[in-house]
Amino acid sequence: MKKLLAAFAALTALSAQADSLNVAATAVPHAEILEFVKPALAKEGVELNVKVFTDYVQPNVQVAEKRLDANFFQHQPYLDEFNSSRGTELVSVVGVHVEPFGAYSSKVKSLADLPQGSNVVIPNDATNGGRALLLLQKAGLITLKDGAGITATAKDIVENPKSIKIRELEAATLSRVLTQVDLALINTNYALEAKLNPTQDALIIEGSDSPYVNILVARPDNKDSVAMQKLAKALNSAEVKAFIQEKYQGAVVPAF
Repeated sequence: MKKLLAAFAALTALSAQADSLNVAATAVPHAEILEFVKPALAKEGVELNVKVFTDYVQPNVQVAEKRLDANFFQHQPYLDEFNSSRGTELVSVVGVHVEPFGAYSSKVKSLADLPQGSNVVIPNDATNGGRALLLLQKAGLITLKDGAGITATAKDIVENPKSIKIRELEAATLSRVLTQVDLALINTNYALEAKLNPTQDALIIEGSDSPYVNILVARPDNKDSVAMQKLAKALNSAEVKAFIQEKYQGAVVPAF
C-alpha cells in the first residue's frame, strides 16, 4: 500500500508539473519577452515552449489547427482581418505592448529629401499595408481618399505629389531590401531584428499612442485555461513592464 501511495503521489506531482504551452512568436521582441517570463511560469507549474516564426501567417494557421496553443506577434486589426479572410475564430487573450511603426531609408536623411519617383515598399498584408499608407499620409507624402483606414490600399491614394512608386512585399523581407529602395515601411519587430533602432533610425514613426497593441492570441476552447491565464498574467506583470522599458528603450512600449 505504501508503494502504491508513493507511486500515486509521484504521478500527481508529475501531473501538476505537466501543464505546457506551445506558443508561436516572431523573434524580436515577442520571443524575447516570452523567454523572459519562462522561469516565472515554470515556478507555477507551466512549461512554456516558444516556437519562433518569421512570417505572419503560419502562427495563426497552426493555432487554429491546434498544432500550437497560442501565438504572440500581432495586433487586433490584423487578427480581425485574418479571421475574416480565413474563416478562423482566434481570439485575443491579453494586450502586452505597442511597436510604433516606422519608415526607414539608407539613401536619404529626411523625408523632405526623397526624390521624385522614389521607390517605396510597404507590407503586403491588408492591415499593415494600410497602416503604412496612413503613416505616409501623416508624413505628407500622399493623401488618401476620405474614409480610407487600416485596410487602405494604393488604389485609395488621391494625391501623390512626388509620384512615389509603392510596392507591396512580405513584411519579413522589407528590412532586407532597404538598401535597394528609397524608403521602406517596416514593422518594429523586423526593424529590431535588422539592428535598426526605431527611435533613432526611423524618419517618421507612430507615436506611443498607436492603437496597434500586440496581443497574446489563442482559441475560444483554450483561452481561459489555467495555464493560458497564468501566461497572460505574467505578460502583464510589473517585471515584464520593466523588462520592456529597459531593453527596448522606447522602440517597444508597454500597453498595460
